[in-house]
Amino acid sequence: MSDACGLGMLTGVRLTEFHERVVLRFGTTYGSSVLVDHVLTGFDGRTAAQAIEAGIEPRDVWRALCVDFDVPREQW
Repeated sequence: MSDACGLGMLTGVRLTEFHERVVLRFGTTYGSSVLVDHVLTGFDGRTAAQAIEAGIEPRDVWRALCVDFDVPREQW
């Protein structure tokens, strides 16, 4: 499965849920931008898309996005 964010061939419910949360929190257009443009704190200069491609669990990438964007903890 390939997607518009350049995340490559990845499968699994966790990745699907990750994308759903990004869209719900940031919207489709801004969420796509966040995935490829925002460099995550604590992930060696990687964006969310790069972190997932490098094998970092989607839940860990989601938590990093939540911290960086001050998402209320109950929405993690």
